Amino acid sequence: MKQLLMLLGVVAMLSNTSCQSEKAEGKEAEAKYMVTTPLRKDTTIKSDYVCQIRSIQHIELRAMERGYLEKIYVDEGQVVQKGQLMFQIMPLMYKAELQKAQAEADFAKIEYLNTKSLADSNVVSPNELALAKAKYDKAKAELALAQVHLGFTEIRAPFTGIMDRFHVRLGSLVDEGDLLTILSDNSQMWVYFNVPEAEYLNYKRSVKNSDKMKVKLIMANNEMFDQTGTVETIEADFNNETGVIAFRATFPNPDRLLRHGETGNIQVTTDIKNAQLLPQKCTFEILDKYYVFSIDKDDVVHQREIKVGADLEDLFVVTSGLKDNEKVLLEGLRKVTNKEKIHTQFVDPKMVMSNLKLYIE
Repeated sequence: MKQLLMLLGVVAMLSNTSCQSEKAEGKEAEAKYMVTTPLRKDTTIKSDYVCQIRSIQHIELRAMERGYLEKIYVDEGQVVQKGQLMFQIMPLMYKAELQKAQAEADFAKIEYLNTKSLADSNVVSPNELALAKAKYDKAKAELALAQVHLGFTEIRAPFTGIMDRFHVRLGSLVDEGDLLTILSDNSQMWVYFNVPEAEYLNYKRSVKNSDKMKVKLIMANNEMFDQTGTVETIEADFNNETGVIAFRATFPNPDRLLRHGETGNIQVTTDIKNAQLLPQKCTFEILDKYYVFSIDKDDVVHQREIKVGADLEDLFVVTSGLKDNEKVLLEGLRKVTNKEKIHTQFVDPKMVMSNLKLYIE
């Protein structure tokens, strides 16, 4: 009986020792932190900027003469061709003025021709001939002016475009300068977007004078516009309050899908050769600065500031502060402190990247 009790005691002690050993091993396994290194790879950055879409020509059509709106030849939203008659202001008074000016010009011409005949016969002096000629020239000028005034009663399209809504109705009395409608040429569109100063400098440094940036347009319904735009101009001055400068891209609009006043997002694609990529989960932010926990050869944690050049989905492009072979903490950033010695487990950066959602070319 004593031997049996002693045997059971030994078994219990061995069992307890085994459990403690397993717990210690589990604890040690749990204490290991995964670390990785940055990855060098060619990649593509896509940056989105809020934009405003404008027609290449967008003008107000106003009455040049006073009168009643006699006829409207077009409709709201209609595409009109250059030179097409759009509005007719009652021309009766201007027709009468033209007839009067024509009669006065004819009379002055006859008077001038008679005076010239007499001057050729030395009946009248050269001064009288010059006076008759001046009267005739004045009458012709008044006739031309009357013709211009009559032409102002016809409002024609200065270019091919789309009509906006009417600001007057048939029969309205319009004064000189009254707004009739707005005409937009949307065969091409100007798209404006603001770029921060640092990104502007990067663009100017990387793009030659002969090259032009190609951009895409994401429309308000989150669909990509099927035409590619070209950045044609950059404004002269930065906005001192916001620190941005305006770019203008030109987009073909063959199907007239885009209209003046729309909004969207310009997408700029930039290729970066041999970029140093690091998962965002390896970093933490303090007062707008980014840091990582660097692990030295003795597995001691060191807090280190890095510079981020671009913010991608799940990744940062690091521009300085980190060596290519430097190990950084991948997980458990909240569980460690600076100068702490830890147990690490290295994970290949390619494996880390393959588990991220970002697609890298």
